[in-house]
Amino acid sequence: MQASLSLKKNLLNSLIFPALTLSAGLALAAPVAPVAPVYELAQKEKPAMMDTMRDLVNIESGSKDLEGLAKIASLIRDRLTQLGGQAELLDAPEIYRMGDTPEKIGQIVHAVFKGTGKRKIMLIAHMDTVYLRGMLKDQQYRVDGDKAYGLGIADDKQGVATILHTIAILKKIGFKDYDTLTVLINGDEEISSPGGRSLHTKLGAEQDAVFSYEGGGAKGELRLATSGIAAAYLTVDGKSSHAGAAPEKGVNALYELSHQLLQLNALSQPERGLKLNWTVAQAGTNRNVIPASASAQADARALKMSDFEQLQTQLQERVKNQLIPDAKVHLKFEMRRPPLETNAASRAVSAHGKAIYQELGLPMTIVDVASGGGTDAAFAALKSKGAVIEGMGLTGYGAHSNDAEYVLLNTIVPRLYLSTRLIMDFAQGKVQ
Repeated sequence: MQASLSLKKNLLNSLIFPALTLSAGLALAAPVAPVAPVYELAQKEKPAMMDTMRDLVNIESGSKDLEGLAKIASLIRDRLTQLGGQAELLDAPEIYRMGDTPEKIGQIVHAVFKGTGKRKIMLIAHMDTVYLRGMLKDQQYRVDGDKAYGLGIADDKQGVATILHTIAILKKIGFKDYDTLTVLINGDEEISSPGGRSLHTKLGAEQDAVFSYEGGGAKGELRLATSGIAAAYLTVDGKSSHAGAAPEKGVNALYELSHQLLQLNALSQPERGLKLNWTVAQAGTNRNVIPASASAQADARALKMSDFEQLQTQLQERVKNQLIPDAKVHLKFEMRRPPLETNAASRAVSAHGKAIYQELGLPMTIVDVASGGGTDAAFAALKSKGAVIEGMGLTGYGAHSNDAEYVLLNTIVPRLYLSTRLIMDFAQGKVQ
């Protein structure tokens, strides 16, 4: 008890009386030292976090592996309960069915820590991987120098571990100056979150800030924007006939498909970040048979949700212009992931995070121009007016690579420090 009181006193002194000085002939502030109690706890937490990453990696949890997902979800729920949260496993409230959506979806880990403050904060990560059951035997968790290797360790089991050990530090400090601290660990992120998306959007709208613990990339950067991902599926039903003896009696689905692809391609506007690229096509069965069916798939990217909505409307309208009136044309549009769009709140919080990193003498890159795509943070931001920050996790490489996925262990302490401090400062209103 005495040690705990001493720790809280040291923390209070560090936060209220920062060591901020001016050089004699310069107008620039000298580097601020890290808040000692938080930094020391982050250092002490590193070995335990490595053990947690090992335990998570050693559970195979592919997006369609219901047994593995149930096992890892139970482990995470139990850990959150031990840390003092009200933790539970939730079934997906609704499922957005896409072409690759499995019949059954793994559960979601949800936990709430109740505090005494006014601000609501949510921490998110995902526990599923792209790997198949049985692959673990060929790549066990291992440490080689400053690298920890393992299936899914970078994407995103390090994120789960970072959340758990951030909360462990907050508990040791006795920090509860938030209204609620919510944790949401998804189990179907790698298949575009058909079950998790609606819950992320619902809970995200209730928060003052959402921190997402995907990896920070090669530079440990924070990301405020990502492009969205959608898919278009075009099918044409025609009528077969002999290609040599009676082609006029058929309805050539390949001709109609070709016409559609050429006219739909004009909807792509890459100069403004709206990209529509037809990537897969199939038609016909035999050289001497007029094809009765044809199909194609397109990958779509956008920087704004409104662009996707406009694209979907334009696609549906454009396919009405047919080359062959007797052909039947069908278009399906899938919203795989919305874009993450930045706002003033996200910029303010990320700038504060950059200042926290500078206390450690480390640079921080903030990316507020969309690049890449595919994050649950985008679902959480859909109806939110608060800050949404992506990239809170460790630096890692080789995501989706079964023989080269790893994280850098020397980023554990800085990331735990950043995560803990940012939660504390935001909860206490030190950043708007």
